[in-house]
Amino acid sequence: MHLLRRFLSSALAASLVTMPLYAAPKPPDNGASISGNQIRHVLLISVDGMHALDVANYVAAHPTSALAELSGHGITYSNARTPTNSDSFPGLLALITGGSQISHGLFYDVSYNRGIFAPTDTTCSNPQGIGNMMVFDETIDAYVNGVSQNKIDPMMLPNHIVNGKCMRMFPHDAMRANTIFEVVKSQGGRTAWADKHPAYDIANGPSGIGVDDLFTPEITNAGGFDNTVSVVCTAQNDNLKVQGILNEIRGFTHDGKTNVGVVPAVFGMNFQAVSVGEKLETDNKVSNPSLKCPTDTDPTINGQPGGYTDGLGTPTAVLNFALQQTDAALGKMIQALRTAGIYDSTLFIVTSKHGQSPINPVKTNKPGHFADLVFALDNNNPIGILINNAANCSAGPCGFVQDDDIALIWLPPGQQHQTKAVADYLNLHAKELFIEEVMSGDELTLKFKDPVGDTRTPDIIVQPIYGTIYTTSQAKNAEHGGFSFGDTNVGLIVSNPSIAPQVVKTPVATSQVAATILQALGIDPGKLQAVRGEGTEPLPFTSAE
Repeated sequence: MHLLRRFLSSALAASLVTMPLYAAPKPPDNGASISGNQIRHVLLISVDGMHALDVANYVAAHPTSALAELSGHGITYSNARTPTNSDSFPGLLALITGGSQISHGLFYDVSYNRGIFAPTDTTCSNPQGIGNMMVFDETIDAYVNGVSQNKIDPMMLPNHIVNGKCMRMFPHDAMRANTIFEVVKSQGGRTAWADKHPAYDIANGPSGIGVDDLFTPEITNAGGFDNTVSVVCTAQNDNLKVQGILNEIRGFTHDGKTNVGVVPAVFGMNFQAVSVGEKLETDNKVSNPSLKCPTDTDPTINGQPGGYTDGLGTPTAVLNFALQQTDAALGKMIQALRTAGIYDSTLFIVTSKHGQSPINPVKTNKPGHFADLVFALDNNNPIGILINNAANCSAGPCGFVQDDDIALIWLPPGQQHQTKAVADYLNLHAKELFIEEVMSGDELTLKFKDPVGDTRTPDIIVQPIYGTIYTTSQAKNAEHGGFSFGDTNVGLIVSNPSIAPQVVKTPVATSQVAATILQALGIDPGKLQAVRGEGTEPLPFTSAE
């Protein structure tokens, strides 16, 4: 039985039993209705890095907070998990496609593709063969004097063959599954999204035009100022996107310059401050003083450590600052929805693309990059040489190694027959390499597509012992990308004033959010390819039966 509080008469409630559960009386609304249902807007928020534990702790400690309000008339899923692996790309794509890498095909923002060509190979005719890194991070931006212009430089993109022609591969071109934005737009609804890099063009979906109002203020200027050295500067970057949301609630474009007359049917953004607050070894610590955050003047956190103080999820002052700034921004959104008269007709979803690990600071272990560790075992061993070469290759069909608190290994296209030998070698040296699990062969193909036939799936995935981060960085003490509980267990609240508060401990996946969004808007979730292909259901307790 669903625990939803409806402000309807019993007779009216009985007549609506086949409608989605969000059926509050129709409030004043200046938004675009794409169905006859009472939910006309969905505001989707990703607080990157936010665990379910963070939500529980923060709401308990701040009973008048925005998160407490949302959970006070919402369903809190305390056992929500992201699909693995838990990088930002697959994390977002779970939320907007309803699926995993099986459907959308993206493992990381920087990965490898055996079917594409280097940015410099504009004829797609590399005599050494096909295969190249698929780079969709801050390095593909257009820059002027070290400052991102918040758009993609096509010359930085890899090339691929489309209908016999060699063409640039934009991030959205790499998408194999459609998104909620494309589906909602096809039904006449306006769409908007804001995120941390122009590479989040992926949100547009395969059509390239799914998001009507895409806002991507760069958070990390490659070779220039990096906001993420400071939780204060990161929060300020977040606030650019927050203002965009507030403008959209008023019926304007994100920049406030154009009155489009409607509030998006689906819109939202990511917050980065919590993720940065969890990672930072020291707030505003940089090796180059010229790159120091110019506005980080808060004496209570400047120079202090980020993350948690213990294994119970007690935030440091740095992380607490990030949580408070994010919660205050959510409060502004709630107030703006009320002012616009659409709070009751908006489904407000707060979750996260990914978690972060370790939570317990004493678990952190940073032994160095994975390929370096393998090569150091025996620099004359052919397998060590193979992995080292893949890790240090910048272009061409030589494979790739991506590592954080996971290691993804793409062997050179002509060397995939050595997968078993490489996996055996890694397993033999699991202790020295801090390995918990090596996935390859049948174990890998039980979860992902077969790398022999799929151009993007890694040949080997290494999950290290919990707390291990394959890095030499002195700037961070936590990471994401892996399969661990800390990486994948995230906060998830589905809120609307018509919902009675409920905590659901049943295991759920963040990919179910996409199906829930369409269901709430009266659109068949099966219009999403990943939902059909992976059998994704809406979140439990979000539909009337």
